[in-house]
Amino acid sequence: QVQLVESGGGSVQAGESLRLSCVISGYKYTTYSVGWFRPAAGKEREGVSLIDEIGRAKYADYVQGRFTISKGNPEISLYLQMDILNAECSGIYYCAGAYGMVTTHEPAYWRKWGQGTPFPVSS
Repeated sequence: QVQLVESGGGSVQAGESLRLSCVISGYKYTTYSVGWFRPAAGKEREGVSLIDEIGRAKYADYVQGRFTISKGNPEISLYLQMDILNAECSGIYYCAGAYGMVTTHEPAYWRKWGQGTPFPVSS
Protein backbone atom coordinates (compact mmCIF):
# COMPACT_ATOMS: atom_id res chain seq x y z
CA GLN A 1 0.00 0.00 0.00
CA VAL A 2 1.40 3.37 -1.04
CA GLN A 3 1.91 5.90 1.73
CA LEU A 4 3.31 9.42 1.73
CA VAL A 5 4.14 11.25 4.95
CA GLU A 6 5.20 14.89 4.91
CA SER A 7 7.24 16.76 7.48
CA GLY A 8 9.22 19.98 7.82
CA GLY A 9 6.49 22.57 8.11
CA GLY A 10 6.59 25.35 10.68
CA SER A 11 6.44 29.11 11.13
CA VAL A 12 8.95 31.10 9.07
CA GLN A 13 9.64 34.76 8.37
CA ALA A 14 9.47 36.27 4.91
CA GLY A 15 12.79 35.92 3.13
CA GLU A 16 13.75 32.77 4.99
CA SER A 17 14.13 29.24 3.64
CA LEU A 18 12.46 25.96 4.52
CA ARG A 19 12.81 22.37 3.35
CA LEU A 20 9.86 20.01 3.27
CA SER A 21 10.33 16.24 3.28
CA CYS A 22 8.08 13.38 2.23
CA VAL A 23 8.75 9.73 3.03
CA ILE A 24 7.43 7.50 0.27
CA SER A 25 6.61 3.81 0.68
CA GLY A 26 4.75 1.15 -1.23
CA TYR A 27 5.86 1.77 -4.82
CA LYS A 28 7.58 -1.61 -5.11
CA TYR A 29 8.76 -2.99 -8.46
CA THR A 30 7.33 -0.06 -10.37
CA THR A 31 8.24 3.43 -11.40
CA TYR A 32 6.32 6.47 -10.35
CA SER A 33 6.11 10.24 -10.40
CA VAL A 34 5.97 12.42 -7.29
CA GLY A 35 5.10 16.02 -6.63
CA TRP A 36 4.13 18.80 -4.24
CA PHE A 37 0.78 20.57 -4.20
CA ARG A 38 -0.99 23.21 -2.15
CA PRO A 39 -4.55 24.55 -1.85
CA ALA A 40 -5.46 27.39 -4.19
CA ALA A 41 -8.29 29.89 -4.46
CA GLY A 42 -11.09 28.58 -6.64
CA LYS A 43 -9.83 24.99 -6.79
CA GLU A 44 -8.95 22.20 -4.44
CA ARG A 45 -5.20 22.12 -5.07
CA GLU A 46 -2.59 23.45 -7.43
CA GLY A 47 0.73 21.99 -8.39
CA VAL A 48 3.95 23.45 -7.02
CA SER A 49 6.53 21.09 -8.46
CA LEU A 50 6.91 17.50 -9.64
CA ILE A 51 9.51 14.91 -10.61
CA ASP A 52 8.32 12.55 -13.32
CA GLU A 53 9.06 8.86 -13.77
CA ILE A 54 12.45 9.48 -15.40
CA GLY A 55 13.58 12.20 -13.03
CA ARG A 56 12.67 15.37 -14.88
CA ALA A 57 11.62 18.27 -12.67
CA LYS A 58 8.81 20.70 -13.43
CA TYR A 59 7.85 23.85 -11.52
CA ALA A 60 4.85 26.14 -11.37
CA ASP A 61 5.69 29.57 -12.80
CA TYR A 62 5.32 31.31 -9.45
CA VAL A 63 8.10 29.24 -7.81
CA GLN A 64 10.61 29.11 -10.66
CA GLY A 65 14.07 29.95 -9.39
CA ARG A 66 13.06 29.86 -5.72
CA PHE A 67 12.02 26.25 -5.11
CA THR A 68 14.00 23.08 -5.82
CA ILE A 69 12.52 19.59 -5.85
CA SER A 70 14.70 16.53 -5.36
CA LYS A 71 14.61 12.89 -4.43
CA GLY A 72 16.68 11.14 -1.81
CA ASN A 73 18.96 8.17 -2.44
CA PRO A 74 17.59 5.56 -2.24
CA GLU A 75 14.44 7.06 -3.67
CA ILE A 76 12.29 6.79 -0.64
CA SER A 77 12.21 10.49 0.15
CA LEU A 78 11.09 13.58 -1.70
CA TYR A 79 12.21 17.07 -0.79
CA LEU A 80 11.16 20.60 -1.58
CA GLN A 81 13.72 23.28 -0.82
CA MET A 82 11.98 26.65 -0.66
CA ASP A 83 14.00 29.87 -0.65
CA ILE A 84 13.04 33.52 -0.41
CA LEU A 85 9.66 32.68 1.05
CA ASN A 86 6.89 35.26 1.14
CA ALA A 87 3.41 35.39 2.61
CA GLU A 88 1.89 34.08 -0.63
CA CYS A 89 3.78 30.82 -0.08
CA SER A 90 1.90 30.15 3.14
CA GLY A 91 -0.33 27.12 3.23
CA ILE A 92 -0.53 23.38 3.64
CA TYR A 93 1.76 21.52 1.26
CA TYR A 94 0.86 18.02 0.16
CA CYS A 95 3.10 15.31 -1.21
CA ALA A 96 1.50 13.32 -4.03
CA GLY A 97 2.36 10.20 -6.00
CA ALA A 98 1.25 8.51 -9.21
CA TYR A 99 2.21 5.30 -10.99
CA GLY A 100 4.23 5.73 -14.16
CA MET A 101 4.76 8.92 -16.12
CA VAL A 102 2.83 11.99 -14.99
CA THR A 103 4.03 15.38 -16.21
CA THR A 104 1.01 17.50 -15.37
CA HIS A 105 0.16 19.39 -12.19
CA GLU A 106 -3.51 18.56 -12.71
CA PRO A 107 -4.53 17.00 -9.35
CA ALA A 108 -6.86 14.46 -10.98
CA TYR A 109 -3.84 12.55 -12.35
CA TRP A 110 -2.35 12.09 -8.88
CA ARG A 111 -3.92 9.21 -6.98
CA LYS A 112 -1.97 9.08 -3.72
CA TRP A 113 -1.75 11.92 -1.23
CA GLY A 114 -0.14 12.64 2.09
CA GLN A 115 -1.87 14.41 4.94
CA GLY A 116 -0.07 17.69 4.33
CA THR A 117 2.35 19.79 6.33
CA PRO A 118 1.47 23.42 7.10
CA PHE A 119 3.70 26.45 7.31
CA PRO A 120 2.68 30.05 7.74
CA VAL A 121 5.02 32.74 6.44
CA SER A 122 4.87 35.99 8.36
CA SER A 123 6.04 39.29 6.94
